[in-house]
Amino acid sequence: MLIERLSTPDFSALAHLYQTTLLETVLPFWQNNSLDRDYGGYFTCLDAQGQVYDTDKFIWLQNRQIWTFAMLYNRLEQRADWLEMARHGADFLTQHGRDADGNWYFSLDRQGQPLVQPYNIFSDCFAAMAFSQYAQASGEPTAKEIALQAYNNVLRRQDNPKGQYDKTYPGTRPMKSLAVPMILANLTLELDWLLTSERLDSVLDQTVHSVMGEFLDSTSGLVYEHIAPDGSPLDCFEGRLLNPGHGIEAMWFMMDIGQRRQDTALINRAIDTTLAILEKGWDRKYGGIFYFLDRQGYPPQQLEWSQKLWWVHLETLVALLLAYRLTQREDCRQWYRTDHNYTWSRFNDTDHGEWFGYLNRQGEVLLSLKGGKWKGCFHVPRALYLGWQHCQAIA
Repeated sequence: MLIERLSTPDFSALAHLYQTTLLETVLPFWQNNSLDRDYGGYFTCLDAQGQVYDTDKFIWLQNRQIWTFAMLYNRLEQRADWLEMARHGADFLTQHGRDADGNWYFSLDRQGQPLVQPYNIFSDCFAAMAFSQYAQASGEPTAKEIALQAYNNVLRRQDNPKGQYDKTYPGTRPMKSLAVPMILANLTLELDWLLTSERLDSVLDQTVHSVMGEFLDSTSGLVYEHIAPDGSPLDCFEGRLLNPGHGIEAMWFMMDIGQRRQDTALINRAIDTTLAILEKGWDRKYGGIFYFLDRQGYPPQQLEWSQKLWWVHLETLVALLLAYRLTQREDCRQWYRTDHNYTWSRFNDTDHGEWFGYLNRQGEVLLSLKGGKWKGCFHVPRALYLGWQHCQAIA
């Protein structure tokens, strides 16, 4: 079976694999188990069988699930049950998701009371994505207003993402984070229908310059997670940090922009960077992609550095399929086969549906949860949908 081993990619069969896994196991898992019918929103803390083990509601994951079902309604099929799933979350967050100034909280209790303050802009990023797709699906003017308000929040706060909640001492070691421009690149493409062409081009220019001109190190070909404000590298834990999954995800965002602009130079540079990150980040002993690395080979600060995470491997599959679709480069096809064989044989739960999220270095399931504080209905269905589309186009 393709899930077990792939020797030569059959892209027609792969498209079918992605399609059936998405439609027959992953989406039903969330539809059947995640709805909070009493208070609204979604349960995301689900065990291997889909049972709820915690009822707190994390804004990232609430918005990501709205986005998933609204996106599929808009791009795949206008199914009433998908629109209702999106509406269920959108109504809850419209009422409970923001503070009086319009900033999105990090988490709420089951009833919608705030638990954690709006301490960074990523809640706003995913709110903008979610309500943009939901506005398209539902036609509700309020959803469009919420999407634009959240997007403007992100632009306003991008230079100081945590604001008053930043715990670092000001001025001693200022640094910039890759997470902000990379998510802004994808977010801006998501909101293209709501933005003027001038604003769209301006923000995309800014993100490409930042990711490819500042965070991408031209010598090593690797993407740094943190740099000094002037773009220079930093010799400290944060400055030496490599997050291979982040770097590769950022690269398919760059390919997406390159495809939109017919910029073959940007596309190929992003592909070269993806492959350089894989060469550095692949575990030659046990297989899979390390979660974190130190670029100078020192022990990483993160104790979970050697774990293998679902989203890292799924985003890599998306990046490699997009790269091969755009260029037919053989090195992309070979790396796709390698990542496919590792990912599909270890993360996909053929017994209970959905995918495991966390493996140890040896590739064994470390946590059997299907959802929690960080894993929800987003990376798996998005990657399956995109994988299906890319494989179908290649075939």
